[in-house]
Amino acid sequence: MANLNVRRDVTDPFYRYKMERLQSKIEGKGNGIKTVIVNLSNVAQQLARPPAYVIKYFGFELGAQTNINPSDDRWIINGAHEASKLQDYLDGFIQRFVLCKKCKNPETEVNIKDGRIILDCKACGQRTDVDLALKLSSFILKNQPKKGKKDKSTKKAERKAKKEAGRNGDGEDHSGSNGDSGNDDSPENGDYEVDAGSDDELTRRIKAEAKDIEAAEPKEVQWSVDTSEEAVKARAKDLPDDLKRALVIEGEDEGEDGPSVYDQLGTWIQQTAGEKGGVSKLEDVEIYLKAKELGVETKYKTLAVLAQTIFDDNILKQIDGRAAMLKKMITSDKHEKAFLGGIERFVGIEKPNLIRSVSAILMKLYDNDLIAEETLKAWGRKASKKYVDLATSRKVRQSAEQFIEWLENAESDEDSDDE
Repeated sequence: MANLNVRRDVTDPFYRYKMERLQSKIEGKGNGIKTVIVNLSNVAQQLARPPAYVIKYFGFELGAQTNINPSDDRWIINGAHEASKLQDYLDGFIQRFVLCKKCKNPETEVNIKDGRIILDCKACGQRTDVDLALKLSSFILKNQPKKGKKDKSTKKAERKAKKEAGRNGDGEDHSGSNGDSGNDDSPENGDYEVDAGSDDELTRRIKAEAKDIEAAEPKEVQWSVDTSEEAVKARAKDLPDDLKRALVIEGEDEGEDGPSVYDQLGTWIQQTAGEKGGVSKLEDVEIYLKAKELGVETKYKTLAVLAQTIFDDNILKQIDGRAAMLKKMITSDKHEKAFLGGIERFVGIEKPNLIRSVSAILMKLYDNDLIAEETLKAWGRKASKKYVDLATSRKVRQSAEQFIEWLENAESDEDSDDE
């Protein structure tokens, strides 16, 4: 049976964390059709999680009924679901309930304490919380193993995690982080560091292009546009008031003279896109490198700027293409809310012709796992004047009603299935 990297965004064939590819078969017809995941127990064991967690996660994501304690190891989801689709959903489970939020390694144990679900990483020692707003979190809290007892998969998982940690000494932290809790980028401040040590395609391109830039450019580069700090500040002052407001994010760094780094990032994106002939021609690598140069690649406020500057009228087609970069940069609920705020301003003020497409835009963000379900529902419940005026905010949310209603109904359907 073919093995995959636990993190499928890592293409390194020597990546040591492996799992079986999900195998499923569809049985029955009509209303009785169902999908049996043949090797769920093995995959769950390789992820060091109880199979009940995985099957229930699929049920929540698909809005389908599942069995969570089969006597014959037949893990069933109602309805017909292709293995490739389930594998994509498994990536979401791994991201939320397996990977350490600091070093992105899967060497974690689940600990439940005082109503919290904590991932205890044996690789880097970090202890991070799972988002309790996720539906599976409620299931985990309600179905805790009896005190002193652990299921077989959990016991084996802990042994495997300890073995891996011992083999690597300090756990071979791939994060490249500075780990300082007093640093602005630490998890305590809501700005999680981008996994600079991962070997996914985007990171490799970033590293490669950064090296090419350093090697190819002499110290005194002759730019077609003056990019000195003074020139950037001067151009920002000359921008129209509407554009200034679009790029200024609330709560900017105190004591800063002139435009903030967020203004500089937004101005650079718009000017560079103009020079290239459109924002679609501005590549993710260039955007990320610029954010990194300005030191804001991990900041939640950066997402509000990106939402307003990296799309145009073709946003529905562009979201898929930008998803890989955005996933690297949206690392907390604060990032998600800032990105939604930027989208609200983008369609409400700068592209009012797109207001009618808000539900479709939110569906794209949801399908790409960029914004969590609970964040979207909370956003849809109440208008806000944080990013736009109240009337515009109401108008944008009114257009989103179809999508929000769909989310609420999907949850209601799942609740009734579980009864």
